[in-house]
Amino acid sequence: MYIIGLVEDETDLLKLIKNYLEKANYQVVTFDKGNDAINYIGNKIDLWILDIMLGDDVNGYDIIKAIRKDNSEVPVIFTSARDQDLDKILGLELGSDDYITKPYSPKELVLRVNNIIKRVYGKNENTLYEGYNIDLDKRCIYENDKEIVLTTLEFDLFMLFFKNKDKCFSREEILASVWGSDYFGSDRVVDDLIRRLRKKLPNINLKSIYGYGYRLS
Repeated sequence: MYIIGLVEDETDLLKLIKNYLEKANYQVVTFDKGNDAINYIGNKIDLWILDIMLGDDVNGYDIIKAIRKDNSEVPVIFTSARDQDLDKILGLELGSDDYITKPYSPKELVLRVNNIIKRVYGKNENTLYEGYNIDLDKRCIYENDKEIVLTTLEFDLFMLFFKNKDKCFSREEILASVWGSDYFGSDRVVDDLIRRLRKKLPNINLKSIYGYGYRLS
């Protein structure tokens, strides 16, 4: 899962964009102060979204300068309420990858993030979870470079939970998502598949919700 660093001092907009990015399966680390973002540099961030004009003494230009000292390749998108060519030129000179003017559509911002992520990190999307390397394109899971062989149903079940972490699923919802809405049979096949998945992937935090179903944390 790619991690987005979002720097925005408008609280409502910060929450709105965070929500849209999370729905697009990104992990989002938010900052409403420039200094907090600068202090975070060095931690894993796959793409930064920086508001140029911030409320404190540190602006987006200061942040990207600090980012570029640490990492010359991580992509950066600038946002600004001002639509001036000088801002765009300066942003590009400092190493930004894109520039979007407020007010903007959150959906448009997510599309720009998607495009940059694909361009920079390639089509082969791998992600990590609890020590497992998940190759989404090949539908394979590895631990210490050794493949853990899963059946189609086991992989589909894992991806249902993985893409919806912390969400509770009933057995009926799992049946509909993994086996299909036309499946007829006992919902106990879910419990059996869960047991097999836990055995093959013992590190996953897959919890039983008594009387309801399961949740991955």
